Amino acid sequence: MADAVYVGNAGVDAPLERGWLLGHFMPPASARHSTEVEIKWGVHPPGDRRAQWTSGERRTALLVLISGRFRVELPDRTVLLTEQGDYVIWGPGVDHSWYAEQQSVVLTVRWPSVPGYAVPLS
Repeated sequence: MADAVYVGNAGVDAPLERGWLLGHFMPPASARHSTEVEIKWGVHPPGDRRAQWTSGERRTALLVLISGRFRVELPDRTVLLTEQGDYVIWGPGVDHSWYAEQQSVVLTVRWPSVPGYAVPLS
């Protein structure tokens, strides 16, 4: 049961997995493996944007602004997060994209954790 507990630091661990701390893509024996939920610690420089919109979204997502100024683009509206703690939730069927207007840190929680949404590495 050595892998039943994991202690880490989001700033250190997140860059190793494209920001992700928890999800189906972590090693199966790890406490960080989950098919129920994904958690991401996103650190975004000014001007950073998602490389492409999602397509066929099947998950629910919660995105919380930790610091900065961060824009979430949805099919029918744009949400601007400006104050620490501002958040937006969207459900299955709602595709999205995002843009960091300033250096930003955001925490994203998505559920369930399913394969097929990673933007290919350039």
